[in-house]
Amino acid sequence: MTAYLIRRLFQMTIVIFGVSIFMFFLFNIAPGGPLTGLQQQQRRITPEERARIRAQYELDLYWPVRYTRWLVGWPQGPLVINGQEFLATVPMGCYLEATPEQGGGCADYVYLGEMPQLHPAIKSSRGILFGDFGPSTVVQAGQPVWDLLTSRLWATVELQVISLALALIIAIPLGIYSAVHQYSKFDYSFTTAAFIGSSMPTFFFGLMFILIFTILAGQIQDMWAWWPTLPPGLREAVRPYDVASWLTRVQPGSPLDRFLHLLMPVTVLTIVSVAAWSRFLRSSMLEVLRQDYVRTARAKGLVERLVINKHALRNALIPFITIIVLQIPLFFAGAIVTETVFAWPGMGRLFFDALNRSDYNIALAFIYVTTILTVVATLLGDILYSIVDPRIRYS
Repeated sequence: MTAYLIRRLFQMTIVIFGVSIFMFFLFNIAPGGPLTGLQQQQRRITPEERARIRAQYELDLYWPVRYTRWLVGWPQGPLVINGQEFLATVPMGCYLEATPEQGGGCADYVYLGEMPQLHPAIKSSRGILFGDFGPSTVVQAGQPVWDLLTSRLWATVELQVISLALALIIAIPLGIYSAVHQYSKFDYSFTTAAFIGSSMPTFFFGLMFILIFTILAGQIQDMWAWWPTLPPGLREAVRPYDVASWLTRVQPGSPLDRFLHLLMPVTVLTIVSVAAWSRFLRSSMLEVLRQDYVRTARAKGLVERLVINKHALRNALIPFITIIVLQIPLFFAGAIVTETVFAWPGMGRLFFDALNRSDYNIALAFIYVTTILTVVATLLGDILYSIVDPRIRYS
C-alpha cells in the first residue's frame, strides 16, 4: 500500500501541474480578458493610461513568465536584466506600446527613462503553491482572491452537505427496494420518476420552484390559504416578510429565515441527485443479486434482510463509491447552475461571476483548487475500495 500511495502521489503531482499549465494557457489565448471593455474605448484614453492598465494586469509579460509568477511567485517584483531594472510587466525589456521612434522593440529598447511613470512597480504574489492567489481584478477589485473564496465557501458547504445527506438517505433505500422488487408497480413508478428527474436540467426545477412558490404563490393562496410563499434567492432576507397565514412574520437572519432560504435550492439538488444515484444503485444491486454467492446465501436459509444488507449491498456499493467521493470537489466548487438560479452566495455563483466578468485570478484559483480536490477524491475512492472489498489489494 505504501508503494502504491507514493506512486499515486507522484502521478497526482504531474496531473495537477499539467492541468495548471493547460488552463493558464487557455485563459491567456481565450477571447476577452480584463481589458475587453477598455479596448472598445482606446481612442478616449491616453497611451500612458493604457500602458498603466496593461501593467496592472501584467499583460506585457510573455505568458510563460506570467505562469511562473502565478504558480510560484517567480520572478518576484521588478526584473533585472543585464544590470538594468525592468518592471515585471515589461517582457525582457520590450515595451509593447512604444513606437519605433521611442525605442519600441525588444532588441533596441531606450524608453526606460519614462518607464517608472508609465509602469508603477507591481509586486507579484508569492504563488498559488504558497497559498497566494493574487487579488481580484473585477468582481471585488483589489481584494485577495483567497479571502473571497473562503467568504463564499461556507455557504456552499452548507448547501452541499445538507443536500448530500438527504440524497443518500433517500436514494439508497429507494435503489435497494426497487432492485429487490424488480418489475413491480413501485419499480415502474420509481423508474419513470427517476428518468424524468435525471433528464430534466437543473435550472428547470429551480425555475419551476420559483414560479410555483414565489411568483404564483399569491394566486394559489386564493384557493389554498395554507400554501407558502418562499423566498426566491439569497441566503437570508434583508427585511421581514410573511410566508403564510399559519406562520408568524419571519425576521431576517433568524434560523427560520435561513431555513426557508435553503428549502428550494436544497430540494432541487436533492431531486437531481436522488434521481441519478438511485438508478445507479438499482442497476448495481440487480447485477449483484444475480451472482452465485447470493444464491448460495439464500440456499443456506439466511434471512432475506441479511442476504441483502450483508452480502449484496456491500458489493453493490463498490461502484457507488466512485460517485460519492467525486462529490468532495463539489463541497468547494458548489452547484454553479443552482447557486446562480437562486442567487446563492456560494462558490458556484462566484465562479460564474468571475467568468462572466473576466476576473481570471478568481477563475484560475477556482479551477486549480477543484483539480486538487478531484485527484484527492479519486485516491480516497481507491482506498475505500480496498476497505469495502477485502479482495482488492494494492501493491
